[in-house]
Amino acid sequence: MKTLTLLRHAKSGWDAPAARDFDRTLNARGRKAARAMGREMKRLGLDFDLVLASPAARVTETLTELAQGYGGAVATEFDEHIYLASPETLVEIVRAADDAYARLLIVGHNPGMERLALLLAQEGALRDSIAAKYPTGALAELRFEAARWRDVTAGTGRLERFIRPRDLGPEFGPDD
Repeated sequence: MKTLTLLRHAKSGWDAPAARDFDRTLNARGRKAARAMGREMKRLGLDFDLVLASPAARVTETLTELAQGYGGAVATEFDEHIYLASPETLVEIVRAADDAYARLLIVGHNPGMERLALLLAQEGALRDSIAAKYPTGALAELRFEAARWRDVTAGTGRLERFIRPRDLGPEFGPDD
């Protein structure tokens, strides 16, 4: 069995002076939400054999804040192909993962994260929630009855959970 977790970076700011989209950082609410998500992931016992992430500033900062909430750094491999990747590119990345890893976390951006979750997930209420909105900082966990990552195909993932920052407390406000 393979478990794929998709985490969209936390809320970033547009008001900070960044010359490029790649360099945008989190805003205060995003930092707070990422720490809360880290605490929730720890509470749920979520752990990963491999973490792949976009090297964009808002993703690296999300991981730093997440680690504070989780209680330790998460060893991460940064892959520039994840930055603003299409779902097709993300599927290629998933299918290329080493089969020695059973639990994979990908941290990236929309619309790719949302579209990948929708592509891989079986029908159901949680999938409908993702289709309605995959906000910043949200996490989707999918399980596959596959022994190899290359066998992961559309519509075969059982969506185990979909957690949005607002699910962790009203201070995280509406979905963004």
